[in-house]
Amino acid sequence: MLSRVRVWLNRTYAENVFFMDQLRRNPSDRAVEIHATHGDADSPVLAAADTADLEPEGLSPAAYVEYALDQCGRRGIDVFVPRLHQAAIVAHRADFAAVGTALLAPTPEAVAVFEDKATAYEAVRSVGVPVPPWWRVRTADELVAAVEELEAAGHKACFKPAAGAGGVGFRVITRAPFSLMHLNGFPGPYVQLDLVVEALERAEETVDWLVMPRLEQPEVSVDCLTGPDNRVRLAVGRTKNGRRRGFTLHEQWLEPARLIAEGFGLHYLSNIQFRMFGDRPVLLDVNTRPAGGLHQLSLCGVNAPWAAVQLALGEDPGVVEPPFLGQDYTVVSGPRPLRPVSLPQQRVEETEVFLPAVPAPAEPAEAGAAAEALPL
Repeated sequence: MLSRVRVWLNRTYAENVFFMDQLRRNPSDRAVEIHATHGDADSPVLAAADTADLEPEGLSPAAYVEYALDQCGRRGIDVFVPRLHQAAIVAHRADFAAVGTALLAPTPEAVAVFEDKATAYEAVRSVGVPVPPWWRVRTADELVAAVEELEAAGHKACFKPAAGAGGVGFRVITRAPFSLMHLNGFPGPYVQLDLVVEALERAEETVDWLVMPRLEQPEVSVDCLTGPDNRVRLAVGRTKNGRRRGFTLHEQWLEPARLIAEGFGLHYLSNIQFRMFGDRPVLLDVNTRPAGGLHQLSLCGVNAPWAAVQLALGEDPGVVEPPFLGQDYTVVSGPRPLRPVSLPQQRVEETEVFLPAVPAPAEPAEAGAAAEALPL
């Protein structure tokens, strides 16, 4: 009888409750126990895990590595899926292997390339993957020059941090003066150029932004599973066009994704995003971690989290072909149970509260148990 597999997810995003569900419902019928840690006591991933800890705050990357090694040793972790401090952790892969833990994460070189979007664009362009025109800006004058060049070519300008995850810090430049129109409805991504320039001129610190044309839909996120031998085992595109989502195996998206995953050592799970610039796909972003929407591949009959854990354990699943492509769909919020503990009380004399590791309940303690709606 095969032994159970112990998997740890550190400070991950709420949607990974579905990642955890898929590990437990694996097609190998293998027992899986999940450990989760987070800085938020009310994260749903803590409730979804078999055991859970609150993470200490304020650790340097080096100190966090020591904390992680201790967790892996004490908890008997077989596979660690790091999100927080991924770069520092993968630099110590041999240390984790020494305590019996495999890292489900890319090489240090891959993490370094894709931590910075400008470095990433230069790197992938060198291997023939198209990228949008972009300018790295740090001052108001550089921003205005980039915006004017884009607008002269007929494009709408946008900017985002050179380093960052998801859509944090993404804004679209507009020259329309601020008015009541901008206060109607929900807040949007548009920001007035004059306000951005004024903020930059007043700021005491410099920024590090990429300015580029706003790219068109569809957006296609290619989820890849790549082995330590640099061979892709799985590549499926998830399409997004407004509210409508779907799947694709078209080579215009998959071929450049494979080229990036295999060429840069994006081992295990990665997510490579494209959008349209004119009539051709160009790279939008590369995530060196599993995407929050990875579980949606279950609509194609694929359990990508389990295939990745198998690969990390040295049990090569081989090439994973989706048996079918699921129908188009959309994403809605839904409730998930929380741990049956309240948020730590605010104390003047004590700023950090550490909870003991406890098994997560299989069901909410009562009908009125707290629930958290997952983000779209």
